[in-house]
Amino acid sequence: MPVPMELSRIIISEVNDQQVIYLKEIDGERTFPILIGIFEATSIDRRVKGYPSPRPLTHDLIVSVVENLGGEFQDVVISELKDHTYFARLRVRHDGELVEIDARPSDAIAVAVTCDPMLPIFVNEDVLNDVLGEQ
Repeated sequence: MPVPMELSRIIISEVNDQQVIYLKEIDGERTFPILIGIFEATSIDRRVKGYPSPRPLTHDLIVSVVENLGGEFQDVVISELKDHTYFARLRVRHDGELVEIDARPSDAIAVAVTCDPMLPIFVNEDVLNDVLGEQ
């Protein structure tokens, strides 16, 4: 069963290649870190802080394309952890069907914060257990 999470922190470091975002369990105490690239981190940070961009960024483009083609974003699910790599699904409703689109978690979360209102974010319980060492 997927666990509802919310974006709780974005750590952007000018000296490291990898940035970190933290998701926090909405009705619990667990937090979930994800290492991401600088582009995704700054895109997420800009959206969260409400800074406008003079031209559409990649995540703005994705949202615009899906919406203009009649799709409606539903949510993001971080679904798997394989070989130290996370996998996510952007879930979109189109013509009554639920379409799941494979995505990197960083891109999926960037799309989630680009949508208005922000999309719900879920993490599968198995992924949380693997990451947090719970059995």
